[in-house]
Amino acid sequence: MKDLIVINPYCPEESKKERLEKIVRYSVGNRIHKVFSTVEEVENADLRNKRILFTISLGQSGINLSWYAIMKYLRINSNALDGSVGGVILDGNSEIFTKSTGRSLVFTANRAGCTFPGRPLVEGTRTLKNYNIQAQNLNTDNMGAYMTAGRDLVNNIMKYSPKKKAHPNILVLHAGNSSISNSLALWNMVKKHLPQCHFNEISLRNGQIIDCRGCSYATCRHFGEEGSCFYGGTITEKVYPAILACDALVMVCPNYNDALGANLTAFVNRMTALFTAHRFYDKSLFGVVVSGYSGGDIVAEQLISGLNMNKTFALPGKFAILETANNPGEITVSEGVGRRAESFAHNMKSVLIG
Repeated sequence: MKDLIVINPYCPEESKKERLEKIVRYSVGNRIHKVFSTVEEVENADLRNKRILFTISLGQSGINLSWYAIMKYLRINSNALDGSVGGVILDGNSEIFTKSTGRSLVFTANRAGCTFPGRPLVEGTRTLKNYNIQAQNLNTDNMGAYMTAGRDLVNNIMKYSPKKKAHPNILVLHAGNSSISNSLALWNMVKKHLPQCHFNEISLRNGQIIDCRGCSYATCRHFGEEGSCFYGGTITEKVYPAILACDALVMVCPNYNDALGANLTAFVNRMTALFTAHRFYDKSLFGVVVSGYSGGDIVAEQLISGLNMNKTFALPGKFAILETANNPGEITVSEGVGRRAESFAHNMKSVLIG
């Protein structure tokens, strides 16, 4: 079995660490592992091709200064985690900050080359109310559900192995106008380097997508088991079957006000019905993000939280290409963009093609 590396940034307050230490001991069990607590230890270690569990105590403020130092190192050293597979346990003394910190952590580590299986974040808020449903389903208390989630996460990290194919099926979702969209132009620059792949490209433009209206769980699950949704339309007729058939999902995302566009957001929301009856751990997620000014990282993090953390798509290392372009066609003359598009395609091939 591969060694498990635990990156546990130093926290000086003993009272904040007790619950985190309990879940980590339970989750890791008797697996062989090393623990790194400082940025100096991380800098001096070879963390490529490893299995890594990030465990962070946040306290009431949602801030762990030792983690910030490690995050700085990972942002500067973009290949520090190449080939590694990771997961995250965050324990806080507040009802907020755990999800936002986890999303930022996964984005940073992913940019450094770390892959994250579906559902890579286990978070404990102060009250653990976020485990009410899981505890009920497992017939245990909230702490028991929290600890079970931690152990399941470690198991997923240790056993993760992407399935590769000679000719993978790639579903591409977008809502752009092909004549003016910089995002679609960038995707086409990537796509031409993937001749071995089969593509199914679906446009979600022109008001085709009705957003989720919040059906009851029983109603949502009923339709999900039929591969459908109460609101029907393009999502159920085209997108659901394509999701089930694909090996990878590519989200082509222009940055709208530092957010996913409305139609792509509606798609993520409407995935809930299909998710009630299916899991997507064996499907990889990629993002093509173009911002007119800045903020591509925010959009990429939305893809991570919506589709990797919530809907269980796997997040390959360096899952997204982020570019800046404003006027139509500007992306095609961006300095070095052809090389970056080719490199991104090569990364996709390394993940998908065997």
